[in-house]
Amino acid sequence: MGKDYYETLGVDKNATKQEIKKAYKKLALKFHPDRAPDDKKKEYEEHFKEINEAASVLADEEKKANYDKFGSGGVGGAGFKSGFEGFDFSEFMHDSFDFDDVFDTFFGGGGFFRNGHRAPRKGSDLLYNLEIELEDAAFGAKKNIKINKFETCDQCKGTGAKSVSDIKTCDNCQGAGYQRRTQRTPFGVFSTTAPCNICKGEGKVITANCTKCHGKKRIEVEKKIEVDVPKGISNGFKLRLSGEGEASEDGVPGDLYISIHVKPHSTFERKDDDIFLEAPISFSEAALGTEIEVPILDGKATLKVPAGTQTDTQFKMKGKGIPHLQGYGVGSQIVKVIVETPEKLTKKQKELFKELAKENKHKGFFKRIKSVF
Repeated sequence: MGKDYYETLGVDKNATKQEIKKAYKKLALKFHPDRAPDDKKKEYEEHFKEINEAASVLADEEKKANYDKFGSGGVGGAGFKSGFEGFDFSEFMHDSFDFDDVFDTFFGGGGFFRNGHRAPRKGSDLLYNLEIELEDAAFGAKKNIKINKFETCDQCKGTGAKSVSDIKTCDNCQGAGYQRRTQRTPFGVFSTTAPCNICKGEGKVITANCTKCHGKKRIEVEKKIEVDVPKGISNGFKLRLSGEGEASEDGVPGDLYISIHVKPHSTFERKDDDIFLEAPISFSEAALGTEIEVPILDGKATLKVPAGTQTDTQFKMKGKGIPHLQGYGVGSQIVKVIVETPEKLTKKQKELFKELAKENKHKGFFKRIKSVF
């Protein structure tokens, strides 16, 4: 693999970007050439360059992927430039220096493009828990919900200003939104780009705030949203409504996630796309056979029970279950019959059961005699 950038920074191969940043800052401060003893300045400078090179690769997702696959040759090999060549790190020694700003500027964080302009920030995603009935999950439904969220101010259209004339170009950065500094150091000339500390990267300043949002560019509203619940949806599934989350100050909305919670049903139990229920039948119905009426999700249906059916026997009613979420196939309804033993008998019923018992006993006697001979 050549150079081991992970070993250079002392991080694991599964380290997060934040862990890489933390390790880099610690080592950059430790091996800054200005901190080197007189007899180790050359050693510190070389180690300092190695740290910069390692961090600039591991903090960039594309470079890191190439490095993990091809080694240091996959990111330029011996001719590789870290992007920090000649940087004057003496500012590390000052309390006012913001290491994160510099790191994020070079490694894609902080919301800045490579040319220094701030990218529009996306608003927060929202989560709504929606309870539905089993029938809604089976056949689909439209549900109306209400959420409180931030939206772009409709009075100033997200500018934050009282009027268009109250929006001025920032004098500090001349409308660029960022400031560039070029420094000549012992290692060469290096330029840094950072957001303007006056307009915070906007390039514009507001002289009079909007009277509705008071310059915040957003207002809190209660919004009604119709949710289309698809057929076959299951408990715990999340629907994403793009752009229905909160709007950022830049006017870019996040997404709204609808987490589905299917209520327990009084009759049916769902397992994947099948539904289950129990149907009681009498002793005589089990013995002689019968047709019973059973509930289904959209009404009732007739189930034929053959003679001699035993308790706990299951019957499958195809196509009476839940439609598959992807649109093909429908599950079944599984009916388990429970043969109920009568607890209280009339006099006539007792006589009939006694006759039946005698007949069964008689049949059993001749079966035993037959087995002997």
